[in-house]
Amino acid sequence: MRNSSLLVIVALLAGGGWFFLQNFDVEGLDGVEIKKKGGASTFPVSVAGPEIPAFQPNDTIKIASFNIQVFGQSKLSKPKAMEILARVIRQFDIVAIQEIRSRDQDVLPRFIEIINSAGRSYDFVIGPRIGDTSSKEQYAFIFDRQTIEVDRTFLYTINDIDNLLHREPLVGWFRTRGPKPDEAFTFTLVNVHTDPDIVATEMSVMDDVYRVVRDDKRNEDDVIILGDFNADHAHLGELGQVPGISWAIAGIPTNVRRTKQYDNLVFHSQATREFVGRSGVVDFMRDYNLSTEEALEVSDHLPVWAEFSIYEGGTPGYVASRPSR
Repeated sequence: MRNSSLLVIVALLAGGGWFFLQNFDVEGLDGVEIKKKGGASTFPVSVAGPEIPAFQPNDTIKIASFNIQVFGQSKLSKPKAMEILARVIRQFDIVAIQEIRSRDQDVLPRFIEIINSAGRSYDFVIGPRIGDTSSKEQYAFIFDRQTIEVDRTFLYTINDIDNLLHREPLVGWFRTRGPKPDEAFTFTLVNVHTDPDIVATEMSVMDDVYRVVRDDKRNEDDVIILGDFNADHAHLGELGQVPGISWAIAGIPTNVRRTKQYDNLVFHSQATREFVGRSGVVDFMRDYNLSTEEALEVSDHLPVWAEFSIYEGGTPGYVASRPSR
């Protein structure tokens, strides 16, 4: 492994704030509810297929990743695709989203409005528009406020001073709701989307990203790198060679055409003992009886997920040594 020049900085995300406040009202403590100004919401058409019931208390959470291909105004204008996306998100407690392409900063607020139209209480945090070309993207984390809380002061983007990564990962720090604060599972998510043209090069520095985030002074050993790696579990480069590193998805295609594995959740098996051993891929094409063309209107990727205990260490009553929050 090499010494890395990758550093971390807090991402300045104020650019979208003015637009958001001009167009949306935030109601309740910490933005419990988001409502569009100037009238009632317009919800998408109903879709045949499974709907996830309202939240029921559980001892586990599901963490997912979903590349919502070219997510912008065009996709927002497709009611059926948006309803399926909303139903998919409602299956999880927190989802790392890749490939938000729109310059408009209302894409995520409008999507959250659709998700919450079923009586749910989701929220989001989002990173800056990044990329080495004119086709820039944003990362985001969408989470259920009933089961997950975020420390917004620790949302940051990896500062890649040597320009080794086309899209620098977004890092967020989260904690489960339900257990006592000193017993709740805290974890760091690192949202990634590698460049398919230079996958080997970018995967060769993902081990450095892992170490930089793990050692960023927060005393958090539960670091989960998740997203679109454009590589299967056997080709994670130097990240896959870190002693103890494991992955949630192996030998299962994660694209709609069921030909390639691109997406995964990667973590240290000894550090993240909260992983309960359950993981999978959501085949929304089959779940909603879609043709290939209809499924591709939603995304060319399938969501991947893994399940974790809500308790630090995976055991109720376990009190972890961690900094005050």
